[in-house]
Amino acid sequence: MRGTTTAMAPAGVIRALVVDDEALARRGVRQLLATHDDVEVVGECRDGRSALSALEMLEPDLLFLDIQMPEWDGFTVLRRAVERSGVAALPLTVFLTAYEEFALDAFEVEAVDYLVKPVGEQRFDEAMRRVRRRLALPTAGVPADAQPADRVWSVRPLVIATASGQRVVQLEDIDWIGADDYYVSVYTGGRRFLLRESMASLETRLDPTRFVRIHRSAMVNISRVRELRSAGSDVVILHDGTKLPVSRRRRAALVAALG
Repeated sequence: MRGTTTAMAPAGVIRALVVDDEALARRGVRQLLATHDDVEVVGECRDGRSALSALEMLEPDLLFLDIQMPEWDGFTVLRRAVERSGVAALPLTVFLTAYEEFALDAFEVEAVDYLVKPVGEQRFDEAMRRVRRRLALPTAGVPADAQPADRVWSVRPLVIATASGQRVVQLEDIDWIGADDYYVSVYTGGRRFLLRESMASLETRLDPTRFVRIHRSAMVNISRVRELRSAGSDVVILHDGTKLPVSRRRRAALVAALG
């Protein structure tokens, strides 16, 4: 449900609107933004109705949006905004909430990120890096010359069920993916998460210029590949030192993706 953003200020400033029914939470966002010189907070709202009006009047590039608010929740705000002005009028949205259980719903409406309070500076800065990438890239976050005319590859994160709740894994944070029967193992930052989806199914959704199948049971994030080594058999070495075999018939596709 994310549309294109409105034009940014001439100086390249990202115009942000902060919506939260708690004044302390709004102040917290301002404090976290204090080190981001390219962001200007153009407005604050404490409820959904005023947020809808502010979206129309201010036309921000970025929206920090709470979910649980009196009368209208965050999803209602976005729905009403689309009904009034169309999906193209929506800014990039970062949800900021105390509840983890709405993560899947948040990414169904194409949120840039989903932050659970209290938010640390490092996690907030990660969200801002994603915002800048979205603002800098063409449609669907994929470079135009890498995007077939009849296909828009998914940029949605993977939402993985864990024992403690739902884990949101951004695609750019994935190191590699391994087949595990009817599941796949998603490796990110030294951790492994099990997702109930086949490798074949996942491969059809991911941009082949970013994720390449190197073996029947392995797919790598190209940005994580440090080197391709050939010594009897081909092996890719990732930046974290992980070594993965490359099948002979998939080597050409990997080399092409590596450029």
